[in-house]
Amino acid sequence: MASRGGQDSSGSNLVRVPPLQYVHILDKTTNVTYVEEGPQSIILQVHQELVVTPAPFVVVPPGHYCRILNPVDRSKYEKGKPCVVKFGQVDIRLHSEPFALYPGEQLGNSSPHDYKKDIKRLPVVKANQAILLEAIVDHTDLDGIERVTGERWQIPGPITYKPTAEASIGKIVNAQVIRPGHALHLRAQQDFTDADEVERITGEEWLVTKEGAYLPGVHAEVVQIVAPYVLADTVALYLRAKQQTKDGLGKDRSAGEMYMITNEDADSYVPGVNEDVVKTVKKTVLTTKQYCIVQDPVGEDGRNQLGGRELRVGPASFFLKPGERVDKLEAVFVLADDEALLLRSMEEFTDGEGSDAKKRHPGDVWMIRGPRDFIPSIEVHVQEKRKAIPLRKNEGIYVRDTQSGKVRTVVGPQSYLLTATEVLIAKELPAEVEAMLKSGGGIGDESIRKVAYFESSVDPALLSGKRDPTRLVTYRCPPNTAVQVYDFQRQKARVVFGPDLVALGFHENFNVLSLSAGKPKKEGALKSLALMLGPDFTTDIIEVETADHARLNVKLAFNNHFEVERGDPESEAKMFSVPDFIGFACRQVGSRVRGAVAQISFDKFHRNSQRVIRGAVLGIVDKKVLPELKFEANNLVITSVDIQSIEPCDPRMRDSLIKSVQMAIEIATNSIERSAQHDAARVDQEARGHLERLHLQNEKLAEEARRDLYGLQAESAAVESTGQAKAEASAQAERLLIEAHCEIDSARLRAEAAEIEHAAELESRVNAQNAEVEYQKLLNELQITRAKEVMKIEVGRFSNTVGALGGETVTAIAHAAPMEQAALLKGMGLSPDLMTDSSSPLNMFKLSQADGQKGLGGSAGGSLSSLLSK
Repeated sequence: MASRGGQDSSGSNLVRVPPLQYVHILDKTTNVTYVEEGPQSIILQVHQELVVTPAPFVVVPPGHYCRILNPVDRSKYEKGKPCVVKFGQVDIRLHSEPFALYPGEQLGNSSPHDYKKDIKRLPVVKANQAILLEAIVDHTDLDGIERVTGERWQIPGPITYKPTAEASIGKIVNAQVIRPGHALHLRAQQDFTDADEVERITGEEWLVTKEGAYLPGVHAEVVQIVAPYVLADTVALYLRAKQQTKDGLGKDRSAGEMYMITNEDADSYVPGVNEDVVKTVKKTVLTTKQYCIVQDPVGEDGRNQLGGRELRVGPASFFLKPGERVDKLEAVFVLADDEALLLRSMEEFTDGEGSDAKKRHPGDVWMIRGPRDFIPSIEVHVQEKRKAIPLRKNEGIYVRDTQSGKVRTVVGPQSYLLTATEVLIAKELPAEVEAMLKSGGGIGDESIRKVAYFESSVDPALLSGKRDPTRLVTYRCPPNTAVQVYDFQRQKARVVFGPDLVALGFHENFNVLSLSAGKPKKEGALKSLALMLGPDFTTDIIEVETADHARLNVKLAFNNHFEVERGDPESEAKMFSVPDFIGFACRQVGSRVRGAVAQISFDKFHRNSQRVIRGAVLGIVDKKVLPELKFEANNLVITSVDIQSIEPCDPRMRDSLIKSVQMAIEIATNSIERSAQHDAARVDQEARGHLERLHLQNEKLAEEARRDLYGLQAESAAVESTGQAKAEASAQAERLLIEAHCEIDSARLRAEAAEIEHAAELESRVNAQNAEVEYQKLLNELQITRAKEVMKIEVGRFSNTVGALGGETVTAIAHAAPMEQAALLKGMGLSPDLMTDSSSPLNMFKLSQADGQKGLGGSAGGSLSSLLSK
């Protein structure tokens, strides 16, 4: 077996070369390497060296090829002599006989023992494909075309390409399939002439629109496949020319020009290489109730009329041309009988036709009323659509005339439509008044009693949201109140008495009252629109000081009301002359009370506080307290004063006063307790005597009852001793009597039982017999009924038979047998006579009747006939 060096394993110089293998041997004397092919065995000499161990022949299968680097010129090869090696060259070898690699030859990058990975399949170029080749050296190809180094060309399929040493294989180029309506965008990489014999320059771009497979040239770069834009009836295409060119329809286009392609021009459109698709636009459709104004419309010369406008009215459909624009589709103004449009002229034009024509100047304003449809012209601007404002009773709006500037109030009930020169004007109210209107006319702390009085005047419409400033301002004046409204234009005030509805004119406003409230009174704590006329009461805490410097807090409540003559403006205005009538009254009352209390001591004031305070407030004339106090400033009248509490201001004095009161209460309590204890002891003693007396009476009654008991016991013992024998005798007699009665009753019951049994048995037999008789009766009736039914069936059958046969047939049947017998007897020479004796007479009538019935029934002969035959 050969070793790794190709020699025998025993260490000899013997090299065995199997069939289809080869070795390379170096001759050291000549420095020449030669090849030896098997099968053979080689003994290496001293000057020989095995360079390549036995390696297999190179086998190139059909349809394959290989590249041999540094090929040897085999035509000049002589064994043992130097050979010619073409260094740097390549030899392509196709399918042939297996061969050995000569010294210096190399099959790719593989070793001689493993060469199969460098055996490659011949390139197969299919239809619609081409193989890209590049010349390695200058040469003339198989078609006789001279190729220069670096030149590239394609060989289209179908073909199996056999590689050459002078050209390298680039890649397989697939054809581009151009579908119907599509195009192939190509770019020239260098100057060349394409397949259509059109000269192309470097960088030039063009489209190929021919349907089918297209194989781009070597110098044509495929940019993209351009899909067509399908143009439906409602879609158009905006294009812009990049440079001077012709579009897909053959029209000349200048650089930067925008144009439109629609379905009328082509069903589909492929933009050229010098065309940019700006966008696709949809057809604008106007219904019968729509219109639009086209800005910058395209004129007859095909150019946009910049700044121009064009009115288009439906029903219509159109494409906006490049440069045209429509802000939005407007709906036709449909006016009802209570609607109108306010129009303004934007430029001079003639409105209407014929006798109704009217010249309008820029800035003119007018109105058109419904019912009608209206489409404004391009010279008219619709400022607003107006609708008649429905006004209920006590509702209104503020309207200003734009020409005269006058403002007036329109009050319902009516439906009012503003004229062309009228607009709604907003009446703004102070935030304070807005808040008071929402709360019913008064705002303040929730602890203030008078705030709850305004809840009945809250307007639900104001609670739901913000007040409409153009609407008439109204206020529900509460009962027994007055509201003052001042007109700033006429500088005159008016007073409204509740319950009533106050409606403000545009130049009027409420007189807001800032009143004192709380205990003690705090200025501005209550804001009110309404003045409470009363009767009402006011409560305040007044701090006073007595002559002996005792400081006290007096809580007073005094009734008040206003005296006013309704209808007298002076009297009505006088009520509002004092803005804070509550603070004014409390200050006046406090001043009077402090002055009166300061002149007396604490003890005197404590004993006569009611008289002192009432006299100080209401006044004293002839030592009598006056019934009321009237303030002339605003006709406020105070009628009575109530002292609710008096408390010292000094805490120590308050504590001393509390202690003295507690001691007085304690003394009175102890006195009452001692008196109660004495009364309780007296009542207890009386109860004890009464109880003792009742005890003695009960003992007396008990002794009398005990005496009666002893007498009854003695009588009971006597009765018991004498009555025992009597009781035994009576019991024995009673027992015998009871036994006798029991025997009698037993005999009587047995007799009754026997009688009942006999009666039951008799009744049972009677019932059984009656049932049997009834059963037999029903059975007989059933049989009779059956017989009758059978008879009816027989009679019916016989009648049907007779009817079916006929009367003559039946008669013939009945006479057939006797006539036959008579004929028979006649034929025999016998006379049909009947001979009988008197001992056995014959009933001829019955025989003849029976004979007739059987004859009618279809029998062969009757009774009489039978007898005669015998």
